[in-house]
Amino acid sequence: MRRGMVVFKISWEAVSIILLAISLVLNGGCGKGPVVAKGDKVKVHYKGTLADGTVFDSSQTAQPLEFIVGSGQLIRGFDLAVEGMKMNEEKKVTIKAEDAYGNKDQNLVRSYPRSSVPPNFNPQLNMIVNMQDQNGRQIQAKIVGLTQDTITIDLNHPLAEKDLTFEIKIMGIEKPGSANTGGSGSAGDAGPAGTTGSAGTPGSTGK
Repeated sequence: MRRGMVVFKISWEAVSIILLAISLVLNGGCGKGPVVAKGDKVKVHYKGTLADGTVFDSSQTAQPLEFIVGSGQLIRGFDLAVEGMKMNEEKKVTIKAEDAYGNKDQNLVRSYPRSSVPPNFNPQLNMIVNMQDQNGRQIQAKIVGLTQDTITIDLNHPLAEKDLTFEIKIMGIEKPGSANTGGSGSAGDAGPAGTTGSAGTPGSTGK
């Protein structure tokens, strides 16, 4: 009986150790260490999906996305999502449209005379075209209307009015004035502050 009790006690100690190890693995080993705060330079892997599950972008096959938290490089909701995270921590978060690319601005739906486009350009309804604004920034626009004399273009971001879900993993944290914590990698696709970003990258709305 005594031997059985000793074996039972040792078994539970072993179970406790195993459970602790599993817990550390599930939490990505992120128990202690720096916490992401505004002003930190971070590297993240992410996957973005729409409400219907469509993947609109992912960094999994590329270098991690690198940006400074709170600098305006990315959409507000993405900045807020990474704050408080730790090295190797993973999170899944849904960002409402107002904290992503906002609602559609009808002032950005504009009509132009057909004579203003190159003669060899053959516009099609729902075609995505690349344009340049007055500051030289490249932006995407969608043709939403065609008549014999005019072309109507929607300059809103393609992801405007959409809730976006991101799976995020912290790959590196660099505090201001300190050495980098985490793996190496070049800067990701984050554009300069105020850019519109592509349909994939969670860039700033630029509004």
